[in-house]
Amino acid sequence: MIVAISIGAVNIPLGDVWSIVLHHVTGRGTGADPAVDQIVWNFRTPRVVLAAVVGAGLAVAGGVLQTLVSNPLADPTVLGFSYGASLGAVLVITAGGAALGGVGVSGAAFLGALAAGALVFALGQRAGRLAPTRLVLAGVAVGYVLLSATSYVQLDATPTELRTVMFWMLGSVAGAQWEQLPTVTTVVLAGTVLLTLFGRRLNALLAGDESATALGVDVHRLRGFLLVVSALLTGTVIAVAGGIGFVGLMIPHLVRLTTGADHRRLLPLTALLGAVYLVLVDLLSRTLNRPNELPLGILTALLGAPFFLWLLRRNKGLDSV
Repeated sequence: MIVAISIGAVNIPLGDVWSIVLHHVTGRGTGADPAVDQIVWNFRTPRVVLAAVVGAGLAVAGGVLQTLVSNPLADPTVLGFSYGASLGAVLVITAGGAALGGVGVSGAAFLGALAAGALVFALGQRAGRLAPTRLVLAGVAVGYVLLSATSYVQLDATPTELRTVMFWMLGSVAGAQWEQLPTVTTVVLAGTVLLTLFGRRLNALLAGDESATALGVDVHRLRGFLLVVSALLTGTVIAVAGGIGFVGLMIPHLVRLTTGADHRRLLPLTALLGAVYLVLVDLLSRTLNRPNELPLGILTALLGAPFFLWLLRRNKGLDSV
């Protein structure tokens, strides 16, 4: 994160970055040049911190969803959560808070993610049981419907609103401000800790519904709880960073391949790697084509889509589900 803060249109030595951050956090040390201090503390640090928090939130949500549906191809985008959150946010942007009962952008994003998740889960069941392949197909279908609805809403948008809508469609942390960080950071940290405390129950789900029930787990109630928490994580981070795909698909799977499937270890490491990953992607977005910036969603899709195809080819057992 310190390296990412130091690199930009004006490169700042790592020592100066560390001194400025330490001065603002602890009050120790001497202040730097006002212009440099402004760049580091008011522009780059909030951006990098927000990228880390968003990456952690999306990665944890993806890891939980993969366990919830017993499918390594699941993530907030594939299952339609991200599209639902984006539609809710865009409705508020274009039609005002009255479109969804007076709720704000963040609340609308959460409600959209929750509604999309509930619909996908309803369509993804077979004889009262979740079918992994049906869930993925239902998520893709619902995602396209929600994406079409979002495009339709744009037809009546003003040019100013359209520019804002593009933020939700492509994702960015360029406009990060300190005022945004407390809420999203609290939700992501609390959600990660809470889900980690449920690690044993999540581990039981890996053995199947019957085995989990035999171990004393109320499977239906647990799935409902995990659905709400995943929607909360997804809706909250999308409300501040827009639609960023494939983070929840790649990161949990990479951690699972290297450290195993115990959620008490998997989820904290997934949050950490997700944070590092999106900080690096954001760094690439503002350095690959200087002085222009690339939306985060473009880069995460370029990196994530080939990984998705590799994962689909690797898990041939899904064909028989």
